[in-house]
Amino acid sequence: MFGFLKKKENELEKIELPPLEVDGEKEIICAPMNGEAVASSEISDLTFQKEMLGKSIAIKPAEGKVYAPADGKIEMIIETLHAVSMTTAGGAEVMVHVGIDTVALKGKYFKAHVKEGSMVKRGDLLLEFDMEAITAAGYEMISPVIICNTDDYADIERVIGKTVQVGETIIKLNK
Repeated sequence: MFGFLKKKENELEKIELPPLEVDGEKEIICAPMNGEAVASSEISDLTFQKEMLGKSIAIKPAEGKVYAPADGKIEMIIETLHAVSMTTAGGAEVMVHVGIDTVALKGKYFKAHVKEGSMVKRGDLLLEFDMEAITAAGYEMISPVIICNTDDYADIERVIGKTVQVGETIIKLNK
């Protein structure tokens, strides 16, 4: 009877975001979660700390949701739902990895809202996770945001040392 109140099955949750700032020739990557943006050097895992997968920043999340940091295509959702990667409309390969060593949870406390191959817009909900349960299980919540094709860019500017909101610029990529 009240079917019009239900979301369509293929409709993603999306938050309302201000228009994206444009900075000349630079591609903009936005915060995929609310929290404190910090340098990769603050991550305890050496793979992320030493940026072996690409230049990155990390976010200490304030809530358990990951949103699309740009328009693009979901390339991979790790089977254990703790990480998602996408290619943006501008060609950046972005991975958001929730927490450190959370792969060991085998998907417990995580929920995906998209599938591989999904086309998403900046601000679409990608993943949810239970921060309290993950922290209680002994895992760090600091979450790397990685540009996996770093070598495709001449310059990468990063915003660190401040609280960020979903949709705010955190990385600028210059070809």
